[in-house]
Amino acid sequence: MRKTQNRPLSEYHLGLLKGKLARLRAQLLEPGPGAGGGGGAGFDVSKSGDARIALVGFPSVGKSTFLSKVTKTRSEVASYAFTTLTAIPGVLEYGGAEIQLLDLPGIIEGAAEGKGRGRQVISAAKTSDMILMVLDATKKAEQRALLEAELEAVGIRLNREPPNIYLKVKKAGGMKITFQSPPKRMDEKMVFNILRDYKILNCEVLVRDENATVDDLIDVIMKDHRKYIKCLYVYNKIDSVSLDFLDKLAREPLTVVMSCELDLGIQDVVDRCWQELKLIRIYTKRKGIEPDFSEALIVRSNSTIEDVCDRIHRTLKDTFKYALVWGASARHVPQRVGLSHTVADEDVVYIVSAWKA
Repeated sequence: MRKTQNRPLSEYHLGLLKGKLARLRAQLLEPGPGAGGGGGAGFDVSKSGDARIALVGFPSVGKSTFLSKVTKTRSEVASYAFTTLTAIPGVLEYGGAEIQLLDLPGIIEGAAEGKGRGRQVISAAKTSDMILMVLDATKKAEQRALLEAELEAVGIRLNREPPNIYLKVKKAGGMKITFQSPPKRMDEKMVFNILRDYKILNCEVLVRDENATVDDLIDVIMKDHRKYIKCLYVYNKIDSVSLDFLDKLAREPLTVVMSCELDLGIQDVVDRCWQELKLIRIYTKRKGIEPDFSEALIVRSNSTIEDVCDRIHRTLKDTFKYALVWGASARHVPQRVGLSHTVADEDVVYIVSAWKA
């Protein structure tokens, strides 16, 4: 593929090669039933808390030190590579929420092919709500590029939304391919050839984005092997770089800088994690009793009263009558609302249901 010149006549060839490569890589990394392998000893950590953050990086960049400083977990720390050999969980308490941090063994180049237990490490990273990519500030360019390439190769898409392409596989009727606007990077023939290569002969395709690429189409076809995850880039060892370089680094998007050695910027990383996870705190109230502000219900930003009901009990919305809301989302205090009302951070909610003991 690298030797193929980027000419219009070779685009179909490259598109088909990319499709075959993605399919073979998925078979390699996620073998079918009976193939064995699994997550591997020490990697099957049950998900707990209100969110999970995976610490990903090369060996000896400071992941274990960071975990030890922000949680009560003591992960083994040393100045040599491969100190951490299994996934080590810890709990970060923040604003009434419990966030699970997962310290994963250092990734090495070639992890996507299974080197250095890379397959298990990356599989564990796929279960997270956010990835904290811990990098050595003295090796910025090469480390970040290599890690992004390894994660990309196994279907982890960092800070991206799923492609705006609709695909519905059918049992009969052939292919129906529609473009909402004339595409710039692929055409009907290319879409047809790639789908046929995946043995998808009966389907409906709607490409809504004129800038959609072959890679986007492959991601939609391989959606069961793709994970779209928020990533925060954390540069450690900032005490070893110049102030000018540090200032430039800190201004990059989705980037935080710290020094575990000097205890600098660690709280900034924690605060930014909370901000990027987009979690909000909801306080519940019972009739005749003041709300308990020491114990919050944690839900995602843009959650509704229905989501709050689900967090309390999965059957509560079945007997729901109405809710009273105090806080930023209420137009007046209290406001009587239904299940579709969107709550805001630190709202107080009183739910009235038809359930009787």
